[in-house]
Amino acid sequence: MKNRLKVLRAERDWSQQELANRLGVSRQSVNAIETGKYDPSLPLAFKIADVFGLIIEDIFEKE
Repeated sequence: MKNRLKVLRAERDWSQQELANRLGVSRQSVNAIETGKYDPSLPLAFKIADVFGLIIEDIFEKE
């Protein structure tokens, strides 16, 4: 699954660790999602969308 997580994070000048802290996950989890090595669970995807004030479809897309 493709995502815009890295771009959205950079627009806010957040480090991976800062985003991880906001989401309650590890920095490694954020990195794995950004690089497409891990697809987040639905609850985590909703949490990510909430942190950025967007809907899930604005962040994640099918490949």
